[in-house]
Amino acid sequence: MQNSVILLYFVLFVILELVYFKIADRFNIIDKPNHRSSHTSITIRGGGIIFPIAVLAYSVFNGFQDLYFVVGLLAISTISFLDDILTLNNKVRLSIHLSSVLLLFFQWDLFNLSWYWIVVALIFVIATINAYNFMDGINGITGGYSLLTIATLYYINHYVVNFTSNELLLVVGLALLVFNFFNFRKKAKCFAGDVGSVSIAFIIVFFIGQLILTTQNLSYILLLLVYGTDTAFTVLFRRIRGENIFEAHRSHFYQYLSNQLKFPHIFVSSIYIVAQLLINVALVSILDSAVMYSIYLFFAFISLYVILRFRFEGKQRLLVTYNQ
Repeated sequence: MQNSVILLYFVLFVILELVYFKIADRFNIIDKPNHRSSHTSITIRGGGIIFPIAVLAYSVFNGFQDLYFVVGLLAISTISFLDDILTLNNKVRLSIHLSSVLLLFFQWDLFNLSWYWIVVALIFVIATINAYNFMDGINGITGGYSLLTIATLYYINHYVVNFTSNELLLVVGLALLVFNFFNFRKKAKCFAGDVGSVSIAFIIVFFIGQLILTTQNLSYILLLLVYGTDTAFTVLFRRIRGENIFEAHRSHFYQYLSNQLKFPHIFVSSIYIVAQLLINVALVSILDSAVMYSIYLFFAFISLYVILRFRFEGKQRLLVTYNQ
């Protein structure tokens, strides 16, 4: 992609984001802090709408490539945006989510494979979308983490194995750069909202799915290890404490670091990003080695994560009681 085209995309995304801010301000699309929030000021919600718009723009300029994926992304983004500003029926929302996932499977040609791949893919996609939604709670974490993931995928696509379009990865990366400019700061101008967290999760899942299907290597799931670990163990600890895991909460480790220990949002987000960066570097360096090395990496990080949670939060908080 030529530098002039990259600049054009970047300027377009900046303009679109600023236009959205005007619209959000006009129609009161804002996020008001409550007792479960990790922020304290009223902020524009839905700034992540730029992610599906970026993919749509690329698709329009390039002959509507990956049409099933694009249609699925627009559907799940639209219902998520409506969920940001309205109270939607769960059945309607879930039906659109499922339809979008099925379109993603068509894009992957997944229905030509054995049935168990469909089950594995369904668990992976739904778990990733929910994890992203759960983890989007402090400034910089979703934008920064996603930018790292896209950058790593670009590196793999360019230097390791070609599995997707470099140009599309660049366009998504540019949209994330623009979003991070307004979100990765002490006082964020906007939050991603459901439209942002769900859509970028769907986009990243699309890329990682392509990568796994091309290489037949499930180790690439580790590109989402930090988010996956925090989400899975938070759900596990809540179940042990007898809490309703479907209710809103502030039980994630990043929320404890931000809310109880009062670490700055950007500092906590950076910890998560650097942790995933180290995992990505290790993963890329062992790709040509035996699969056992990926398993060692997986368990090493999980062990470290659990040790840190017990060290900071303590057994009582994690397993017995939960203080608001």
